[in-house]
Amino acid sequence: MSEPYTPDNLLDRRSDPGTLQVHYVQEHRRERELLARRLRISSGDVLSVGCGWHPGRHLFPAPAWRMTGVDPNSDMVETLLGRGEIDAGVTGRAGELPFDPASFDVVLYRLVLHHVAYQQPLGPVFDEAARLLRPGGALVVIEPGLWHPVGAALALANRAGLGVWAHGTPDDIPLSPRALARSAAAAGLDPELHAVTYGWRRLPRGAQRALHGLDRHGSRPRLAPLGHTLLLIGRRYSTTGIRNPGSSAGGPWATQPSRS
Repeated sequence: MSEPYTPDNLLDRRSDPGTLQVHYVQEHRRERELLARRLRISSGDVLSVGCGWHPGRHLFPAPAWRMTGVDPNSDMVETLLGRGEIDAGVTGRAGELPFDPASFDVVLYRLVLHHVAYQQPLGPVFDEAARLLRPGGALVVIEPGLWHPVGAALALANRAGLGVWAHGTPDDIPLSPRALARSAAAAGLDPELHAVTYGWRRLPRGAQRALHGLDRHGSRPRLAPLGHTLLLIGRRYSTTGIRNPGSSAGGPWATQPSRS
């Protein structure tokens, strides 16, 4: 469960819905593009953890994907079930998921772990995801990055105790790309990292669109860690979820060569 949100904060007072929407459209487009190119799985069972009101159907559409949603808020789960946006739903939280090993082809954390990190270490969450994946499955993580200028500024605001004043909540924690990749590798997954976007949703619309051209380079090894929004794919290859030593295509810090 994320911390309470205070809508009367500095950044939201200075943002309009149309400007935010420019970012959201590009973010969704890039997420779909990257997974279509890199996931290597086209159907199966997907677990959306911390699904909230937006479980990720733009990435894993029916009927190819059967989606199970998990959220601490039981009302959200029931609403999504009633709307048909998820096929099954459970009230629960990361690190305490009530599923058998090897139950899913994909485990999705979309804009969730940066809240979880405020409450607990992420290592056990990655271990749990590896346990729930079938051989050949993948963990998909989409989160704000610490090494982007906005992420670094947000981290400084949090450290100074200004998180609620600046952006409405204390638990919006940008995540280190290196730590994400290392946590996946430590859980026995083979990680690759991509930048989804380099723009920021609160920039003027023209500035956002100007930065969209940079997004296509988001799979380049030196540029991927600098994204505003990061996408990590952690593949499970063995039956135990543990990588064979030396099997990684680039170690725990691997990114894929750009094909653009």
